[in-house]
Amino acid sequence: MPTPHVFPKPRIERIAAMPANRLNLTRLELVCHVGTHIDAPSHLFMDGPGIDKIPWDYLHGPGVVWGLEIAPLADIGPEMLARMQPTVRPGEMVFLHTGWGKLWGSQEYYANPALTPDAAQWLVDRGVKLLGVDTATPDQALPVRSKDFDWPVHKILLSQGTLIAENVAGLAPLVGKRVDVVVGAISISGSDGAPARIAARPVGAVAA
Repeated sequence: MPTPHVFPKPRIERIAAMPANRLNLTRLELVCHVGTHIDAPSHLFMDGPGIDKIPWDYLHGPGVVWGLEIAPLADIGPEMLARMQPTVRPGEMVFLHTGWGKLWGSQEYYANPALTPDAAQWLVDRGVKLLGVDTATPDQALPVRSKDFDWPVHKILLSQGTLIAENVAGLAPLVGKRVDVVVGAISISGSDGAPARIAARPVGAVAA
């Protein structure tokens, strides 16, 4: 699994295996911010709630999926978001499909486009409860951060209760649609984030 250099790599180990043992057992060790995951406010704020304190209403409900054609390291400003359809409503989620998933597993993946602080505030002003991105971060890309980088996009969103989902895959079929979403984040006591399985379908779709 691609892992930022600042994190230890995930470890998946079979600690008991059949037929030598009576059952199979697997141990998983990973930073909660690796792979598809949710950031809780406590990720950057000492007094922010952890993932186990996030109300369930924040992890399911309606949202929109917007597609953006954008260059590496480019800025995503509020004027770009304002043109997207369908229009987001207060209390909904927004997922951004940039096509970055095709670079998953390569170093180019970390040269992602990023929201500007003004774009983050634009989302907050519209009552967005969760932002999901198909990149490693909605903030400035890792390779071009300065030594005093302070996660401005994360701080604007999380300080106002807008959660962040990163490394979200499979958005392409839903671009331009209003969707029903379930964010299956693991409720880890006191944690600043959690791995998540995220599922969505167009509004009105009926399960087979």
